[in-house]
Amino acid sequence: MVSLICTLQDHRDDVNWCAFSATLLATCSGDKTIRIYNTRDFSELPYSPLSGHGYGVHCCCFSACGQFLASCSTDATTVVWSMTTGEIEAVLEHPGRSPVRVCAFSPDSTHLVSGASDGTLALWDFPSKQLFRTGSVNDTTMVACSFSPCGQLFMTGSTYGDLRLWDLGMKQLHAEKNAHDLGVTCCAFAPNIHSGGQVVQFRLASCGQDSHLKIWAVNKFSTKGFKMQLLHTLIGQSAPVLSCAFSADGQLLVSGSVDKTVAIYDANSAALLYTLTQHERYVTACAFSPTSPLIATGSMDKNVNIWRLEDGCSGQAGKVYAGRTVAGQSKLLVSDWSEEDVSAWLVEEGLETLVEKFRANNIDGMELLNLTKDTLASELNIESLGLRSKFLRKVEELKGASFCTNIPDEFLCPITRELMKDPVIAADGYSYERGAIESWINTKNRSSPMTNLPLMTTLLTPNHTLKMAMGRWKTSQ
Repeated sequence: MVSLICTLQDHRDDVNWCAFSATLLATCSGDKTIRIYNTRDFSELPYSPLSGHGYGVHCCCFSACGQFLASCSTDATTVVWSMTTGEIEAVLEHPGRSPVRVCAFSPDSTHLVSGASDGTLALWDFPSKQLFRTGSVNDTTMVACSFSPCGQLFMTGSTYGDLRLWDLGMKQLHAEKNAHDLGVTCCAFAPNIHSGGQVVQFRLASCGQDSHLKIWAVNKFSTKGFKMQLLHTLIGQSAPVLSCAFSADGQLLVSGSVDKTVAIYDANSAALLYTLTQHERYVTACAFSPTSPLIATGSMDKNVNIWRLEDGCSGQAGKVYAGRTVAGQSKLLVSDWSEEDVSAWLVEEGLETLVEKFRANNIDGMELLNLTKDTLASELNIESLGLRSKFLRKVEELKGASFCTNIPDEFLCPITRELMKDPVIAADGYSYERGAIESWINTKNRSSPMTNLPLMTTLLTPNHTLKMAMGRWKTSQ
């Protein structure tokens, strides 16, 4: 259940962006101001509104610790504000003096990127506030940007409709042409890092003027090559989708649209969970709180709505479970199914003719949830249209049977927010799933995922006590 808890009506023009820190909410507008609210009671801070831009403010974002806020504007600047005093810390003038449409911090706040109307990008060294690198894409406007959770990559989106992946040297690593017809409007990386074999995978959401919200897998191979794979195309809104954001655990995805609605999806199964209709004009901005079950949405109606997720399972939303006993285990996450579990389910659902083919292709629970009509035909060579349709119906039924369960938080990996199988203790004292923290370290991010402080060593120690406690908990289920 989602409930509207308050409406902020302080802006005098369109609201263009919303951003949360752990304790604050920032909103920016065409009225040239940024407003700052305390998320405890959504009272406005004494130094708010922030006034320093000469034209409308398009985007704002917090540094990792919430100490600073960056905002960018048609006035061709990105301004850095102190969240302690509300004073301007720095004014970063964009190369070429073109209107700045988007800005984003890296997860550790060592870099800040800004994108402009002339297709240029500026990568700033944030501690020194100095220009570090520049890049550009011809004949387009940069309107979207997001850093990967490892902080070594960032994705941009443009009005030309393409998504482009860059490294910190401003080298283009991959270009997904025509990702959205008529233009990209927003993109956002999920906070999770997935790993398996020789591949490190990130998830990315993008939306555009084609009225679609898309979820992509961004795969980094050990050979240093990159490939993007479209996982889901979400069509829960009937007009251009202007904004999107993942929840802090990566399990939920929210989007705002020209059709005046806010849509909330299960980010794993792509199921539409809620449609919110309280805005009176286009929904231009949306953001999840990193610390509370709250969503902020901004609109051309000049209002910011604050919503609370009240279903008691916001931390576990998006996890798909089977409401049946599979391979002798009750209430097992489908994403944790083994190949044998998948085979047993196929037989149970009258799809035994697919068992041999699925086994030959090593389809486990995670692969099962990501199969599409196209992959069934092109990769698994299932020629029968009727069989493909029946299979997809059964998978949707499986996803629809999802429910929340009270997994103790200490059993969830802080990176993936999934139940750990091989917990290890890192140098920061936190426990992680071994594969997740190894992938984090292998992407050359030697900082703690929890504290952002440097890891003094990459040594990982098995957490046998936690593993035994998890075993006892599983047995009790």
